[in-house]
Amino acid sequence: MRLRNIKGSREVIAACPYVITPERAERTSFEARYHWSVRGCWKQVFGNEGPLRIEIGMGKGAFLMEQARRNPDVNYVGIEKYSSVLLRAVQKQEQERLPNIRLIRMEAENIGDVFAEGEVDRIYLNFSDPWPKEAHARRRLTSGRFLKRYDSILRDGGRIEFKTDNQELFDFSLEEIDGQKWKILAITRDLHRDPAWEKDNIMTEYEQRWSAQGKPICGLHLLHCKLPEF
Repeated sequence: MRLRNIKGSREVIAACPYVITPERAERTSFEARYHWSVRGCWKQVFGNEGPLRIEIGMGKGAFLMEQARRNPDVNYVGIEKYSSVLLRAVQKQEQERLPNIRLIRMEAENIGDVFAEGEVDRIYLNFSDPWPKEAHARRRLTSGRFLKRYDSILRDGGRIEFKTDNQELFDFSLEEIDGQKWKILAITRDLHRDPAWEKDNIMTEYEQRWSAQGKPICGLHLLHCKLPEF
């Protein structure tokens, strides 16, 4: 179970130089509005022309950091909404100081405020909350609602890489795919028994725990295909 409240976690996160924070732009009678100056400017943030890849729901950061170690010419942004979880990734990153990683505490619904159209090369969705109640289906990170958000920020030919131990969520995700915008590149219902997948797989902390118990892990790779304009 994730701890959602650790005293002082937000202050530690905000002080970390690897964490990207928004600027408050205005306040309405209902809520504060924020402006993300990094939108469309990620090449300047990292100081290079490398591709940009993001993990939504990054947890404690083990997967993202291993990606960054293996691919120093690729830039990575980890997104996590719970401060107490992101805090663990912040602590790891402050020790390792990987130059090609930045971190954000935010809700996934707001990714269009942070990334411009076609700015992202790849999206990782690892063991996302399955939101098992049907009434909460729209909150699933592989719902049609979220796929539209990914459609707007992914470049043509960009990819989504999705892993889950939840068979029901996997079936739901397959049903949500719009065949005109997404092409299935690879699919498996037992990743760790599939040599083609196992070879380059990087496990998350969650994946390590469940795979050690013999629980099958599902995987899906999607290619983003922009529709032609008429």
